[in-house]
Amino acid sequence: MSIKSFQRYEKKFILDKNQYDMLIPKLLEYMNPDKYCKDGQNYSIFNIYYDTKHSDVIRHSISKPFYKEKLRLRSYTIPKNINDKVFLELKKKINGIVNKRRISLTLEEAYKFLKFGYRPVSTDYLNNQVINEIQYYLSKNKVTPTVYIGYSRKAFFCKNDPDFRLTFDSHITARRNDLHLESGLYGYDILGENNYLMEVKILGAIPVWFTKILSELKIYNTHYSKYGNEFMAHCLNNQNNNLKGEEIIC
Repeated sequence: MSIKSFQRYEKKFILDKNQYDMLIPKLLEYMNPDKYCKDGQNYSIFNIYYDTKHSDVIRHSISKPFYKEKLRLRSYTIPKNINDKVFLELKKKINGIVNKRRISLTLEEAYKFLKFGYRPVSTDYLNNQVINEIQYYLSKNKVTPTVYIGYSRKAFFCKNDPDFRLTFDSHITARRNDLHLESGLYGYDILGENNYLMEVKILGAIPVWFTKILSELKIYNTHYSKYGNEFMAHCLNNQNNNLKGEEIIC
């Protein structure tokens, strides 16, 4: 069982394929591919987000509050058995600063903790601190598996500043059934074909060279939440499928 904790700012941008194709060669002058992008290839990320019966977590999140938090179960491979490693993350955002607390567990430990409240056993002080935080969150929020979101990612680190990182997510796929990491990546596309979600992850200021490239390619900052956009698409789909024309509170 391992722990990871960090704070950072995140800025988001939506790129079309033309912008993406022009941006990548320019980035390579200043940045190196992430170590997980083996031979320049993308890697995959699979998530299950937890929410209440009435979607209180995501409702609060999209209202742009000063403080918000989300619980998700994450894997970088499709688990094959209950002993495969996964990550349980509590992601908090306070006035624009992202704080992520996470622990590495077996899939069995994670499912037992989340479904039945069986606390994972650890002799490590910091691990137990994170477990305490997640356990407290679960005691205050009656959450269950709500949506699966997976995507393909390409990532870069700045050569001169390892705290400056870029990620590009594409083929962002979601579903609200079969909420198991073992089931793999399938569902409906929530970003759109040939679109890319670029996230700037940084502890300090964005480099000047990067802002110049963004200006040159007319790439502008936007607001985008994978779970938030999935939720709004889910609500719209429910309304469109309401054959009786009754109002749906989503």
